[in-house]
Amino acid sequence: MMKKIFPPAILAGICISIGCVVNLRVGGVAGAVLFAFGLTTVVYYGLKLYTGTAGFIRRKGDWGMLTVVLAGNIVGCLLSALLIGYAQPDCVEPAAKILTGRLAKGPMACFLLAIGCGFIMTTAVEFARKGKMLPLLLGVPVFILCGFAHSIADAFYFLVSPADQLLQPMVLMVYVCEVLGNFVGCNLYRWTMML
Repeated sequence: MMKKIFPPAILAGICISIGCVVNLRVGGVAGAVLFAFGLTTVVYYGLKLYTGTAGFIRRKGDWGMLTVVLAGNIVGCLLSALLIGYAQPDCVEPAAKILTGRLAKGPMACFLLAIGCGFIMTTAVEFARKGKMLPLLLGVPVFILCGFAHSIADAFYFLVSPADQLLQPMVLMVYVCEVLGNFVGCNLYRWTMML
């Protein structure tokens, strides 16, 4: 499983990081819209992204696969953050502002904001699997402009931030809450329909 899942998960993390870079450098509505390139690339190549996978797990063995996907995504973000932090240092300050904003909100708010993102991402991927790409292109700017938290995008933003800021104990707590919130959001439709 590791050989089949881990490399595409790393590449998915890199693709999302590309979206993050353009969002950091352009910002606003344009940056949010251009970020969608990262997710459309993930879907087109069939890469493994946590927020594109979490809403579709069905079996016990899928939990191990989801963990590998998340780890691979974070590795892809780390590699990208090391490269961008060196080659595009102008991205460090806006990334640090995002991290500061998440820390100011705190773990519970980030958990709740991540639910919205997870719901949007699973909905967009569901449409894309049926050949409808417009919700995918719209979903990304919607979650960004709403201020919702995407755990893989935030992995990049956090990792490209200065080390002294990244190593605060609260960062890990906020990040875990985002991962959990994304999972809840990704499964919101399915769980609601089961009631």
